[in-house]
Amino acid sequence: MQAILMVGEQRSGSNLLRLILNSSPKIAAPHPPHILQNMMPLMAGYGDLHDEEKMSRLIDDVCRLVENNPVPWDGITLFDRNQVRAMCRENSLVAVFDAVMQLYARAQGATAWMCKSMQNIRWGRELNAYLHKPKFIYLYRDPRDVALSFGKAVIGDKHPYHVARKWAELQELCLDASNYLEADQLMHVRYEELTSQPEKVIRQLCKFLAIPFIPEMLEFHRSQEATRTAKQSSLWMNLTKPLMSDNSKKFLKDMPEEHIRIIESVTGSLLDRLGYERCLVKPGQEMQFTPEQIAQFDQENEQAKATMAKKTDPEDMRRRQIQANVLQEIKQMLSRSPALGQSAS
Repeated sequence: MQAILMVGEQRSGSNLLRLILNSSPKIAAPHPPHILQNMMPLMAGYGDLHDEEKMSRLIDDVCRLVENNPVPWDGITLFDRNQVRAMCRENSLVAVFDAVMQLYARAQGATAWMCKSMQNIRWGRELNAYLHKPKFIYLYRDPRDVALSFGKAVIGDKHPYHVARKWAELQELCLDASNYLEADQLMHVRYEELTSQPEKVIRQLCKFLAIPFIPEMLEFHRSQEATRTAKQSSLWMNLTKPLMSDNSKKFLKDMPEEHIRIIESVTGSLLDRLGYERCLVKPGQEMQFTPEQIAQFDQENEQAKATMAKKTDPEDMRRRQIQANVLQEIKQMLSRSPALGQSAS
């Protein structure tokens, strides 16, 4: 079964593109529970996965994480753990991830699965080694608009310095992927082009993924998956609306110059490399930030996140907390295991 990984940074149109591709009957693209992002940092706690008891424990933990996703997976309420185990070709988290995704795709009658957990690029080499010629879609967006979007979102960092640092890190990892992927495994998609010329970009994507283009892909906002996702959080309220072709360069009007200077100083070389025009900081004039300034940015970032948390819809928070509680339970169980004790510093 074809595996597809969408990578980059959040607030770059990833749910939009997920729903577009999910509109193809060939692709199953559920809302991501961020399996690798959540579980990779915990793997030392499981010890040697050649021990079947430990492998079974990992499988159960991953399944519980998915079963408690804030946006439920259509068609699957509970996973058959034995079926997941039988589909793993090796004892690893990547194998469990693939098995779970395959089972979802089968339930949808699809021939490919796609995960839009954008940070999966951090494990790009491992994914490429295990999966059979996976396809990577590198979706990128102007970091100044990304920062503006994060500032209004219920998730993520709020200070432009922190958003820019993480954005730059992930773009570097995505651009590095060409060093270990074959040319037909990686496609770059620019958000601004996706929204301004959607049919052109989607047809190119369909050719890259070897699937037929269908007009319904342009009507993604009418799908049941779009409705289900949009109901779960203010993050995705625009998913039931048609593509917004004018959703770019909003930072020019809505972002303070100080924030633009910070972002351009942190991401300048990548702006140049990805073809984005600088507004205020010319090459060689990037600001250097002192430890004291960064400490101040940290404080402002935490304050802004706390303020946003108070504004978040309680029902949205409740749904997210259910999965967060499962993850916390997993962490607590692993903290009591000998394997984690040996790895802790």
